[in-house]
Order: sequence, then C-alpha cells, then structure tokens
Amino acid sequence: MTTFIFGHKNPDTDTVCSSIALSYLKNELGGKTVPKVLGNINEETKFVLNYFNIPVPNYLNDVRVRIKNIKYDKKAYINENSSINEAFKLMQKQNITAIPLIDEKKKLTGYVTLKEIARYLINGNKEMVSTTLDNIVETLNAKIIVKNDDIIDGNILIAGLQDKTFQKEVDLSTNDILIVGDRYKILEYAISCKVKLIILPLNIELDKKILSKAERNNVNIIASAFNSYQIANKIILSNFIKSINTNKNPITVHNDDYFTDFKTMTHKVNHTNYPIINNKDECLGLIRLTGPNEYEKQKVILVDHNNLAQSVDGIEEADILEIIDHHNLGAIGTTVPINFRSKPVGCTSTMIYDMFIENKVTIPKNIAGIMLSAILSDTLLLTSPTTTEDDRFVAVKLASIAKVDIDKYGTEMLKAASSIAGKSVEELIKMDFKSFVVGSKNLGIGQIMTMDFEGIKEKITEFVNKLNEMANTNYSNVAIFVTDIIKNGSYVIYDEKSEDIIAESFGIKNIYQGVFLPKLVSRKKQILPSILNTIDTEN
Repeated sequence: MTTFIFGHKNPDTDTVCSSIALSYLKNELGGKTVPKVLGNINEETKFVLNYFNIPVPNYLNDVRVRIKNIKYDKKAYINENSSINEAFKLMQKQNITAIPLIDEKKKLTGYVTLKEIARYLINGNKEMVSTTLDNIVETLNAKIIVKNDDIIDGNILIAGLQDKTFQKEVDLSTNDILIVGDRYKILEYAISCKVKLIILPLNIELDKKILSKAERNNVNIIASAFNSYQIANKIILSNFIKSINTNKNPITVHNDDYFTDFKTMTHKVNHTNYPIINNKDECLGLIRLTGPNEYEKQKVILVDHNNLAQSVDGIEEADILEIIDHHNLGAIGTTVPINFRSKPVGCTSTMIYDMFIENKVTIPKNIAGIMLSAILSDTLLLTSPTTTEDDRFVAVKLASIAKVDIDKYGTEMLKAASSIAGKSVEELIKMDFKSFVVGSKNLGIGQIMTMDFEGIKEKITEFVNKLNEMANTNYSNVAIFVTDIIKNGSYVIYDEKSEDIIAESFGIKNIYQGVFLPKLVSRKKQILPSILNTIDTEN
C-alpha cells in the first residue's frame, strides 16, 4: 500500500515542501510514498513550486476507511443468464447466502437469496424449462449429441408409459422436452413430432439413423450421466437465475462509501448481504454484515503537525507510521510505538535535511530549493525568534545546492506571499489558520503575512464579524495576526469576547481592533504560548 505524507490543514510552504522532500527521501530509500495536501496552497507556496518546477501534490480529503479498503467477497456475482444450479454452486463456494445478478456489462440487475432458491424448489413450476442448452448440459452433467438451438423453452415430460399407450395418450409438440431411454418407437415418435429436446439418461447412445433424423427435424438431443428420476428433479435448476429474481433494485453499497456509514446504515436496514457497485454502476462483489470485514488502514506519515484538530479527517482510522514536527506536542495518539522526530528548530525542513545526511542520500537541486523556501518562510528570512543556528546552517547548505542567493530569492518569495489582492475576508482568514484544542477550549489562530495592512484595515469590520461568527459556532476564541516582516511586528484582530484574553496575553493597555504589537512575529514561539499561558492562569 502507498503511504501518504502530508502536513496540516490550510497548508503553508513548510507543510507542502517538507511533505514533498520527505516523500522523495523515503522513495529513494525504497519506500512507496506520495505527498499530499489537505487544502488549497497559498500564493507563496505556488511561487516556490513554480520556481523550482515541482507539481502541486494532489488533495487528500480524508483517510477514513472506505468499502474498497474492506476485504469483501470480490467477484461474488453471477450473470443473470446463468443457471440456478451454477448460482447455487457459486454461493456454496463463496460461503454466501445471497448473490447479485449482473448483465453482460457487469451492471447490477438483481439479487437472489438462498431462501428464494429454496422457495422456488418447493413452490416453483417444476414442469417448465426456459434457459440455454448449455445451462441444461451443465446442470445435468450431460453432453450434446445433436444441437439445433441455443435457447430451450418447453414442458418437461417423462416417457413412463408403454410405447403404444404413450403414442396414443400423449400429444407431443415443438414445446416439449422429453426424458426417454433407449425406447426407439417413442424416440421415433418424438422426433417425428419435432420436440424441442430429448434427454437420454445414463449416457445412452443412439444409432446414427435416429441422430440423422433428429438433425433433419431440428430436434436437440443430449445424454446425461444421471438416471431419469435424477434428471426430472434436477432439470429445473437449469433455468435462468433471473427467473426467480424478485429483488431487481436491491440496497447497494458504493465502493467509495465510508465503512462507518455502512455499519450505521445496516442498523436501520435488517439485511445481511449488500452488493457493492462503483461509479459505473458495475457490481464488484458482495459485503456481508456477518463477514470478517478485515481491512488495511491507510498508512500515513505526518509532517509539521502532531495535533488531531490540524490533521486530515479520519486520522483516527489511519495507521500513523511516523511524525516529523517542530511544534509543541499535541493530542495525537497511536496504538503502537512509532518513529517520532521532534526538535526545537524553526522549520520541519531543517529536520528533514538531517535525515538526508543521516541516510547519505544526495539532495537534488529542486528539492534543496523547496526545502530552503520552507525554512525562509517559517523563519521570516531567518529573522524570526524561532530561528536556530541549525536553521541558518541548513539554509546556507541548501542555498548552495539550489544555486540561489538567500536574501534575493527570499525577498522575491515573501513578495509573492504578501499579496492580498482579490482575496475575500474568509480566504484571508483561512490562508494560514490553525486550530488548537486546550482542555475544553478550541482556539483558532490565523496568521497573514503582508506588507499591506491598509488593505486589511479597510475591511476590519468584516474581519471582526467573521471572527465573531466563528467564535459563536466552532471556537472558544479566534484571532488573526497580520504580520509585517518589514516592520517586524503584527497587527491583531480578534472576536469580541476574546478582547480580555488578547489584552492580557500581550500586555496591551489600550486594546482595539488592529492594534500593532512590535516584535511579535512567531505564532509558535510567541503568540500561542502567550495565549495558552493566559488561559491556564484563568483556569
């Protein structure tokens, strides 16, 4: 199974570039991984990936277990023109109590249960056959002696009377199927009447004259290994399975449906078996409520986060193999020990550089470029308080490999990131927004990097209204920090009920929406710890 590598929701440059770089490293070491993103990338990240000619990773909606991940009864279906006998044998082989019916294009056309087969054997019309000659041959363990038709429709008769009595009392027609042994007078009579089919018990052989006459009169002849009594009892099992299909629109499960939703649905619908279909309405098999329903969890590696609220939907249903992060420890738990790499550096890519060196894997120019970009982004061109000597050392090494000037390239990158033109208030809030669960509180802290605070200030009422709305629905407290790296500080906008928390957290005497906080640029090292400290003090 392919392992997905991804960062947090509302992906920033570190999240995206670290996922790509780590995936490259893992694959070079023999792994099978794919980088993913959990949302739309920002302008800065677009600039970086375009600059180094690397495609944007595909979007990952969730890692919840789906029906297609379950070990269901694949190919547990049968063509609707197969015999009842063949359907029953397949059900026995698959150990299932029902079977979906399909047409020639694998489209689901119905569903037959063992109960319906049993009901047919007890109450069904045992004198009529409507099927193919091949189905009859398969059911009766027979061989074809003379074949004139593919489809056989007719009434079943057994030649149990004396020759004269039979010819006198029984009027044969082209709609009759006759079970008869080596009784040549009755055979001659049946062929003269042009019956649809003659079935010979015990593999009886006929002389060539009789066979030639049958061919001329379009009479089909087969010879079965069974005796007359067995043939009479078994032949109705050669009928089309679709002839007893009373469930032409069964309840189905889509292969992309979530397994948890399936289990919830089964509590409302008292069924045991459910056909599985795909986007083309093709039947893929059968899932049983009482089956083993084993599945393999999606394998994932997390970068740049270790908090449930920031990770992909359904993370609790995934198999977390590894976490590489430079943030405080969050609330992700695992059922088994994993590789967890944590270090107080300014960027995840700094840690991934160490992993390249440890494993003696050469870093390509474009991978070095995006790793450098991640470091410059997270450390604000190596000026943030989160910047460490490790970050500076690694940045110089990566710049040399990528053949770029740190200051010149970094300034270009941040200019691309600072543009807010054409973006709505909601888009700006979500650009780099993270959730943090602290006890019973759910905090939302966003950060906007721009040198154009005037453009934000014009819409400050809209920002406050949106933050109030968020605080009244999903969050206890919400704040947006608009960081200007030239001025080396941040403007803060907050929901109205969070005013006291913001004021106390940052020692603001005269607080107002859009107040400037000098030297406050790092969410991880300055903003979040200050707010958490205030909340802890209140509690």
